[in-house]
Amino acid sequence: MKLATLSEGGRDGRLILVTRDLERAVRSRTAPTLQAALDDWARVAPRLEEEAAGLEAGVVEGAFPFDPRACRAPLPRAYQWADGSAYLNHVELVRRARGAELPPALRDDPLMYQGGSDGFLGPTDDIPLGDEAWGLDFEAEIAAILDDVPQGPTEEEARASIRLFVLVNDISLRNLIPAELAKGFGFFQSKPASALSPVAVTPDELGPAWDGDRVHGAVLCTLNGTLFGRPDAGVDMAFGFPRLIAHAARTRSLGAGTILGGGTVSNRQGGLHGATVANGGRGFACIAELRMYEQIETGAARTPFLRAGDRIRIEMVDKSGRSVFGAIDQRVVPFRRWVG
Repeated sequence: MKLATLSEGGRDGRLILVTRDLERAVRSRTAPTLQAALDDWARVAPRLEEEAAGLEAGVVEGAFPFDPRACRAPLPRAYQWADGSAYLNHVELVRRARGAELPPALRDDPLMYQGGSDGFLGPTDDIPLGDEAWGLDFEAEIAAILDDVPQGPTEEEARASIRLFVLVNDISLRNLIPAELAKGFGFFQSKPASALSPVAVTPDELGPAWDGDRVHGAVLCTLNGTLFGRPDAGVDMAFGFPRLIAHAARTRSLGAGTILGGGTVSNRQGGLHGATVANGGRGFACIAELRMYEQIETGAARTPFLRAGDRIRIEMVDKSGRSVFGAIDQRVVPFRRWVG
């Protein structure tokens, strides 16, 4: 199934089902919101599957053209957003950029932070930026949406808890990170609201791209109309999703609707001139990695972080070239404080 949330109704929107080709949609008659479906997944999922089959067959009433611009994030707010950093190449590069070493333990024990989940940006929402000096960066990744996970699960139990996958733009303010981490208490101001893809998909929709541990396929990142990166999400991921979930639930249970990210997709490559898309490489899923290569090889980071007017698009396509999750397509705008 492919599920999305219309921008109508209350804060949590209205649950809709979407065809595999992302062309048509219909409001669910089974559950009003995605969170309501996740809260009672065992009972609700079979009914949603029936609705999805009817939509694909063109035999349901009330179908309409699917428009991502009319959608919020599939989960406009979630009980929890936890983000791993399973691509160690990314960890090494961004830590090197701020003069920090990679702790040896990170090769065996996942790194994870807990972010803000009370509001996610929709797939085409603008990214508000208060100050360009903050170093706004995009980070393209894949995340799992979970059912209830009891404390201390096995990896097999963790795997069985995965209900959906989404794309994420885990937005970061790079120049605020060092001072925050120096306080020894983690991210906060440096991690504003993240954005989710238009649709969330059940694992079976991914076919062989989901091997039970990792989602395989290129994540296409386009900056201002130019392909910036196409790293493969199934390559160089040190810890699969079951391992990340088990890590998160080691000392606490996780509630249905928890979103757990795999971290910025990053592939190991042979230096700046072999890594960029223009030079035949896979490119990058964030600006910070390119800047680090520039720093290493030329002595200075030259590529600027995002500025007002920039546009970032994040998407994954299947082997037939069809979009899997729809595209996150966002524009950076100056922050304007709302005055009532």
